[in-house]
Amino acid sequence: MNKLKLRLQLEQFFLEDIGDRDVTSESIFGEEMGEIVFIAKDNGIFCGEDVIRTGFPILDDKVEIDLKVSDGDRIEIGQTFATVKGNVSSLLQGERVVLNLVQRMSGIATQTNEAVSILNSEKTKITDTRKTTPGLRMLEKYAVQCGGGVNHRFGLYDAVMIKDNHISFAGSITKAVEKARSQLGHMVKVEVETETKEQVMEAVEAKADVIMFDNRKPEEIKTWIGLVPDEIKTEASGGINFDNLAGYSDTGVDVISLGFLTHTVKALDISVKVQIG
Repeated sequence: MNKLKLRLQLEQFFLEDIGDRDVTSESIFGEEMGEIVFIAKDNGIFCGEDVIRTGFPILDDKVEIDLKVSDGDRIEIGQTFATVKGNVSSLLQGERVVLNLVQRMSGIATQTNEAVSILNSEKTKITDTRKTTPGLRMLEKYAVQCGGGVNHRFGLYDAVMIKDNHISFAGSITKAVEKARSQLGHMVKVEVETETKEQVMEAVEAKADVIMFDNRKPEEIKTWIGLVPDEIKTEASGGINFDNLAGYSDTGVDVISLGFLTHTVKALDISVKVQIG
């Protein structure tokens, strides 16, 4: 994760929340020192180590952080996994932003871990999509990694994905791939979305780097995947959820992309409490 970008994002998040000043804390506290603890209220996968370590020092450069877990570790109900000591006002100003991010990232990591466990495949990997929260893509995609998944493209800029509308406007898969190839350097991969056996064969002939089976049932994929040479990566996407994910475990695809890992996620329940004594 880009820590420079993370710091800039956290500064903006704090500015959004604090505004000109924290009226409550400033009117009650001065230079008092205090301590807060992070406590898991649910079982799951922790993610957000850099958010905690980077966030609080922005507001108090003398803060002391004792983090007892690392990203990807499992945490359990009742577990105190982090302690932060510092200026009381700074702790109170930072805890909500930090907590919100840690809860969301841990929720994504936990959901990804569950998907990996359900799929239970040595060959096929779970990957995310671009269906992320605007402004939080870096953090959410990092959380997928912590849960045992891998990342798809990060945006429109780092890979070509030729979808049905691109194909319709271009006239065919072949024309779309040829046009893209003519404009690209050798480092940029080209993926083609397919919905029929004929499209798979055309994408193979066009020498796509990755072929996606879009909204296809496992039985269809098992039939079509034999048409794809080993040097071309394969992906299954669309209509796949926790209920039917296990059925794709023996299709032979290289990756299964799941939008719900980031766009439909329950934050892991975590609380921040004042440590007394």
